[in-house]
Amino acid sequence: MKHNNRPLIGALLAASCPVVPQAAVAATDREAQLEARLERLEAEMRLLRADLASARQEQAESAAQAQAAIAAATAKSEEATAKVAAIESRPQGDGFKSGDTTIKLGGYIKMVASASRFSDGEVATNSLGRDFYLPQVIPTGSGTAQKVEDFTAKQSRFWLNLDTAVGGQSVKGLVEVDFQTAPGTQGSQRTTNGYNLALRRAWMKVGRLTIGQDWSSFQYTGALPESTDFVGATEGTVFVRQPLIRYSMPLAQGLTVHASIEEPESGTATAGSPALMENGDDRLPDFAARLAYTGKIGEGSLAVLARQVRVDNAGVAADTFGWGVSAGGKIWLNEKKTSDVRAMVTYGHNASRYIGLNFAPDAVYDPATNQLESVNVIAALAAARIAIAPGWRVNVMGSYQRVDYADALGTLAIASYNKQAWSAAANLFYSPVKNVDLGIEYRHGERELVSGADGALDRIEFAAKYSF
Repeated sequence: MKHNNRPLIGALLAASCPVVPQAAVAATDREAQLEARLERLEAEMRLLRADLASARQEQAESAAQAQAAIAAATAKSEEATAKVAAIESRPQGDGFKSGDTTIKLGGYIKMVASASRFSDGEVATNSLGRDFYLPQVIPTGSGTAQKVEDFTAKQSRFWLNLDTAVGGQSVKGLVEVDFQTAPGTQGSQRTTNGYNLALRRAWMKVGRLTIGQDWSSFQYTGALPESTDFVGATEGTVFVRQPLIRYSMPLAQGLTVHASIEEPESGTATAGSPALMENGDDRLPDFAARLAYTGKIGEGSLAVLARQVRVDNAGVAADTFGWGVSAGGKIWLNEKKTSDVRAMVTYGHNASRYIGLNFAPDAVYDPATNQLESVNVIAALAAARIAIAPGWRVNVMGSYQRVDYADALGTLAIASYNKQAWSAAANLFYSPVKNVDLGIEYRHGERELVSGADGALDRIEFAAKYSF
């Protein structure tokens, strides 16, 4: 009978195998776990190193990008700075735009304070002879000397310069006003001192053509000296603003000819009375031309005038021819053109309204013969402007006018007419800043009539002006 011996054999085999301690098995497990942990740590370290390398690379790239951005920004900043500097170095435009027109405002605010002494009488308060030097109103004869003081801001002036682009061409314009010579109701010195605006100039210019109101082409404004006074050398200068049509043509470098037809007006007197009358009877315009030169050493001017003088009294008319010639110039005394000498000489035959603010009549009407008798005048001025220090300058000036009447006019008929006048003045100006001028001036002027009666004016004047 067979028996199943498998259990027995298994027991015998188990008994014959070597014995393994339990502690050894446990150690082996820990080593395996440690190795596994080490492998995980090494893997994590590799990941950390990779992350660190990536971060360092990104940081380097960011730094490079930042440096590039800084360099680009610096370059742009330097470029912008260069552009700003270039713009600032250019002449800066001024004014403002209205459509296609550029409008510029300019002018000055000026106050004058004067103390005057008239040797033979007094000039009416708030009149032109009190505001500025006007030799024809100096009292003559044997009146009592008078001393007066005046303060005024009437000479303050404003202008608008206009420039419009039309069809590729520039059309220019100017409007200029002040408060000095306005007719009509004027303010009271006791209360408001309010004065009316007066038109000085208003013209438009297209190319070489000027149309409107401006200085006469017979006048050389460059001869007017710097003065606290409104004119400065009244009896010796040509001084007229009026409507005109003028054509200007360059002839050569620095040389231009101006030719114009201008408003006619005859300022005549009637024998026996020196009062001037604006007749309004003229039928022909006045004609004027001036040759103007500007060079490195100075300026020059030669002007001529031709006109008709006419009166019409209740249908009885008379007329005569008038003409004039005037030469003037200025010579610079230094390169900065802050010092100069200037002068003008004028001769007029029946042309007195252009010279010395009508110190003499254009002509004298004689009712007995119904003739306009001629009046001839010779006038001159000279002035020097000397810069003595930065912002400081001295001006000295003198002017003169003499009048000759036709022999046909008896002495008695013209005894009260102006015969001659002269004046001399000196001033000191100081400009503490660019746009501010302060000046003090002393002036002596004399007027003499045909009869021999005379009178004098002595004036000390202070002026303060702010130009803008």
